[in-house]
Amino acid sequence: MLTVKPMSKLSRQNLILDLVQQGTVANQEQLRKMLLRQGFDVTQATVSRDINELALVKTPDGYSVSHGDQQAEPGYHSAGRLVREFVIEVREAQNLLVIKTATGSAQPVAAAIDSEGWAEIVGTVGGDDTILVISQNKKNAHRISLRVKGMMQ
Repeated sequence: MLTVKPMSKLSRQNLILDLVQQGTVANQEQLRKMLLRQGFDVTQATVSRDINELALVKTPDGYSVSHGDQQAEPGYHSAGRLVREFVIEVREAQNLLVIKTATGSAQPVAAAIDSEGWAEIVGTVGGDDTILVISQNKKNAHRISLRVKGMMQ
């Protein structure tokens, strides 16, 4: 029987540091499952915030503690990393985009896309696994779609 521990942010983040230092943590979902096995039932959004607050870097070998000598993956801002890791599909519908993500990932991905400040975007709405992106017109929606699809690769 799994015992859920009191949700202490400090103890959870200390455990994350221990897990990352002990071995390869390839992605946020793997880390979330490792935390669950240790009794911390958290969402992907919480894991994402913890990774940012702990200043972990994602290397080709997985997440690592930043020591100033390791290089994060080149060319990806936080939005790029989140899109690449969690976006499954991008569909255009006139001036709208429907972006499908892994379960529980839509809100952090939507927030990251918003933070990019793309002029073509009027706004985003992030649910559990779906993001609605609203643009001024069909042409801009297509432009955003190409940009997001490029980030997925």
